[in-house]
Amino acid sequence: MTDFDWEQELRRMVETYSPMLLRAALTRVSTPADAEDAVQDVFLRVLSKRPCFRDRDHEKAWLLRAALNRASDIRRRRRDDAPLDELAGTALEAPDYGPLLSAVRSLPEAYSAVIHLYYYEGYSIKEIARLLALPVPTVGTRLARGRERLRDLLKEEDFA
Repeated sequence: MTDFDWEQELRRMVETYSPMLLRAALTRVSTPADAEDAVQDVFLRVLSKRPCFRDRDHEKAWLLRAALNRASDIRRRRRDDAPLDELAGTALEAPDYGPLLSAVRSLPEAYSAVIHLYYYEGYSIKEIARLLALPVPTVGTRLARGRERLRDLLKEEDFA
């Protein structure tokens, strides 16, 4: 592939996948800016590594996993680097996503990812399994457990 072709391909990926990757990253980080950083890092990695994808499904799955992993890294780094008084201030300034999405975001990563992909992105359990490189039964279990935890969280908040 020539440099021009690669540039066009990267532009297509950015235009096609950025909104989905941003939404997915937001399930793992506290701010839209951190989600944007995660997605930008993923596309920079694509630009520097120029991975070879089998097909569009493989491309989409790779980008999604990379965005979720990078967002998790950013969240861990923010948590490890910030003093407690800074964390308190950040929590007050964090955008209000509403009680349901906030509850989804507060779930452990394994559950929030599958719930987000299932309910917010509209993927089937089989598609999620393929995207996250997990067995179908594992995705089903995580979805069921995530729903249960979400139900408990929402009951605590008197939302449900």
